[in-house]
Amino acid sequence: MAIERAIFAGGCFWCMVEPFEKRPGIIAVTSGYTGGTLEHPTYDQVLSKTSGHTEAVEILFDNALISYADLLELYWELIDPTDADGQIFDRGLNYRPVIFVTSSEQKTSAQKSKEALEKSEIWSKPIVVPIEDAKDFWPAEEYHQQFYKKDPKRYQAMHKARERYLALQKFKGKFNFLRKKH
Repeated sequence: MAIERAIFAGGCFWCMVEPFEKRPGIIAVTSGYTGGTLEHPTYDQVLSKTSGHTEAVEILFDNALISYADLLELYWELIDPTDADGQIFDRGLNYRPVIFVTSSEQKTSAQKSKEALEKSEIWSKPIVVPIEDAKDFWPAEEYHQQFYKKDPKRYQAMHKARERYLALQKFKGKFNFLRKKH
């Protein structure tokens, strides 16, 4: 087993755990904070938007069972890659989408994946998700871990609203793509 680590930010980390965790080859998904200047930041410090941290998930995976490219493909489905100022209902830099890479191989794969998404013209606006080198990752408080299991009703409501929003954005992109062709 060859264990690798991936870190993705895409809005509230509560909605990022379950889709990754349910895939074969995933060993662990941890909600946490990265990209800022404080050591061991708290949720309140990150929420205050003064620490520079972004909510993210750290994914440990067996690359013999699931590839980093597969994780990237899922990541793009979970976010609005045209919104650099947060995600869906979560606004601010602490909710910005970012692909944090841990190796040159991940960086190359992320760049190729982003370019393929741009060429697909699924979205009507430019893809703005940055690819940055991974920084220290600090696990969030225990009550944030596996939130979808701890508060399933609240999670499902958030998840459904997020899915509807993303479906609408993709529909707009496809409509604009068809308009361009005619």
